[in-house]
Amino acid sequence: MVPQEQLEVLKARHANLERAIDEEAHRPLPDTVQIHTLKREKLKIKDEITRLSRS
Repeated sequence: MVPQEQLEVLKARHANLERAIDEEAHRPLPDTVQIHTLKREKLKIKDEITRLSRS
């Protein structure tokens, strides 16, 4: 996969995680462990996006 295509895939995954975090946070009884896990994954993806953008 070329870097630009890979960036687009990562950006889409990042956006999907953002939506999942928002949905979980607005549930009547949000699962804080799940939110934490999603945020950690989102941060990893953001770091990868940054790394690829600099290449």
